[in-house]
Amino acid sequence: MPHYIQRGKIPQKRHTQFRKENGDLYAEELFSTEGFADQYSLLYHCYPPTFVKQIDKPRDIRPALAFEYQLQHRSFKGFSVAPVTDYLESRVPVLVNQDCHISLAAPTSRKSDYFYKNSDADEMLFIHEGSGKLKTLYGEIDFEYGDYLVIPRGTIYQLEFDGTDNRLFIVESFSPIEYPKRYRSKTGQLMEHSPFCERDIKTPQNLQTHDEEGDFLVQIKKQGILYPFHYATHPFDVVGWDGCCYPYGFSIHNFEPITGRVHQPPPVHQTFATKGFVVCSFVPRLFDYHPASIPAPYNHSNIDSDEVLYYVDGDFMSRKNVERGQITLHPGGIPHGPHPGTVEKSIGAKETAELAVMVDTFRPLQLTEAALKIEDPSYYLSWIEHGD
Repeated sequence: MPHYIQRGKIPQKRHTQFRKENGDLYAEELFSTEGFADQYSLLYHCYPPTFVKQIDKPRDIRPALAFEYQLQHRSFKGFSVAPVTDYLESRVPVLVNQDCHISLAAPTSRKSDYFYKNSDADEMLFIHEGSGKLKTLYGEIDFEYGDYLVIPRGTIYQLEFDGTDNRLFIVESFSPIEYPKRYRSKTGQLMEHSPFCERDIKTPQNLQTHDEEGDFLVQIKKQGILYPFHYATHPFDVVGWDGCCYPYGFSIHNFEPITGRVHQPPPVHQTFATKGFVVCSFVPRLFDYHPASIPAPYNHSNIDSDEVLYYVDGDFMSRKNVERGQITLHPGGIPHGPHPGTVEKSIGAKETAELAVMVDTFRPLQLTEAALKIEDPSYYLSWIEHGD
């Protein structure tokens, strides 16, 4: 739920005549979420955004499920996903349910020769390795290591990388990705107790109007099918826009951790909210300061959620043998907690340098066939006293 901004040229009154220098009308487009009932922006195009020249044969990209049900703690080596040149081809779904798809990607191409639009889901791209620009019809957002990029569904975009070594953790959400309600005032402003504020949000800049005709390929995803649409005009032909619905960035390094005298529960790390899951950021922070505190997290039962942790960097005091890009899945229905020996080891520690992204889903996650290829099958044994 970003705040209101304006970019480029717009008319004084919405839904009124707005003409080019030659007298032709600009084409107004309402870009809104949940019908007309929630956030929206108004965009002004050089051409109507409807000029389709050709639609090529669609392609099924729905993830192949390994099995429908499962109840086992699991771990996956995310950096075992091989680099692939193309951005869309590099996206590998590993965990999915009715509310979200969690994928890994390692694209090596600096830029695609097509545009992409996810018509099904908001996308949250976490940049683990790499830097570059997110290019959209709203403008550009520079990104780097540690950035979340939140892209509303229906947004046409391109990723332009500075190099070829890129690693992304991607979450597609089938409901809007928002700031948690408890962080917002009744009018939507981020409040004083929020661990981040509007100053931390990267909004689109450098709006460039591409007044171009030709053949422009937009790969559109709908219900797991990829439809190649050829448009007669450039998708980024916007001369101006305003509103509250647009892509934005937020660096995990700007998340201000909340600490206490005793161990704080995961909700203090919450960064984003949806109807089907939450996203939390675990960042470097001071540990608890009660004289008898235990910094390691206590054992807890996942009664009504599946917990996914994506390890980014640093030393994780509650886990053994953790590596960058590792994903753990702790499903609802069985408890989990710190590995043997880590509780005693944590006592007296003053701080942590860990960096991780957590996704807690309210419905069970299913494993894909691709996930099994990068799984550590012995992970569920790691709580045995002498297990690894």
